[in-house]
Amino acid sequence: MTIQAPFHADHVGSLLRPERLKKARRDYKEGKIERSELKKIEIEEVTRIVDKQIELGLDVVTDGEFRRDWWHIDFLENLNGFEGYVPEHGYFFEGVETEPYDVRNIGKISFNPDHPFIDDFKEFNKIVNGRAIAKQTIPSPNQLFHVDIINSDIYPDYESYAKDIIQAYRDAIQAFYDAGVRYLQIDDVYLAVLTSPDNDFDSGPYKRDYLIDLAVRVINAVLEGKPEDLIVTTHICRGNYQSTYAFQGSYQLIAPTVFAKEKVDGFFLEYDDDRSGDFEPLAHIPKGGAKVVLGLITSKHAELEDPDLIKARIAEAAKYVPLDQLCLSPQCGFASTHHGNLITEEDQWNKLEHVVKIAKEVWGD
Repeated sequence: MTIQAPFHADHVGSLLRPERLKKARRDYKEGKIERSELKKIEIEEVTRIVDKQIELGLDVVTDGEFRRDWWHIDFLENLNGFEGYVPEHGYFFEGVETEPYDVRNIGKISFNPDHPFIDDFKEFNKIVNGRAIAKQTIPSPNQLFHVDIINSDIYPDYESYAKDIIQAYRDAIQAFYDAGVRYLQIDDVYLAVLTSPDNDFDSGPYKRDYLIDLAVRVINAVLEGKPEDLIVTTHICRGNYQSTYAFQGSYQLIAPTVFAKEKVDGFFLEYDDDRSGDFEPLAHIPKGGAKVVLGLITSKHAELEDPDLIKARIAEAAKYVPLDQLCLSPQCGFASTHHGNLITEEDQWNKLEHVVKIAKEVWGD
């Protein structure tokens, strides 16, 4: 039976890592504790946050990405054909430089059947034990099209590169499905790069329109033939590092292609401030098509939004997409990296509870 996801009260996924977990991960990397001790602490902490999400009234829970340092690299560097490495500089978010770590292509690409995320999900799903829907999050295959990642000696053009990425992700999705995943979220910062008018594509070999079209073709090819009862959504992320962001701009540049043609069950869209523009691009969402999860609650700051203002913004969005096709969530996770946003864990739970309460008032469930 297909679940009705996304949910009216949903969330993107990552949660603040508790100091106990961060210390255990540091100790393991430094050889101070065994893998078994780290795993024990991970399971205990994931159990705690699963219980808390259910207590808050959420129908969907995540493992907080507690076994990862990064929202994307931990997954990507465990695909065949990639490695993690330390570049000279990190990325810059509002003047804040991220910890330097990235991934690069070093060989032919394929899915690793021993990918650690598969067993991680199985453990997580046992903890959930049917009390809610266990959502798995992974980076979009489009993340691999950042120019610093591609190795032109191995893949001379984007089309040959895309072909192997598509097959690797098809195999990954099947492996997740076989492990019990029924709700999969694809996190896509690359689409935010293409959305931003601040980024220049006119001087490069590949123009913006081609890259937008390629991004949609990649996702649709990955999802071709997926199991019917697997829900897949896309989160278009504008960057989230210690309460800063990387990109801004309306969704209008990508909406006619991405919103209209990407064959996902929902879009998580960041709308917590004016960086993302107005709701007009939502008119490209087909009626009865993908759900739109409005990220109207910020995960970057502690102050709770005025519920009446949030309801008014939902009503405004409903002029473009039917109300029953809309949902509510924070605009992003609370800790896209192990560093986390500049809020407390209590603030985090207050935000998620805020989402649940407002959603109940708007949709009655």
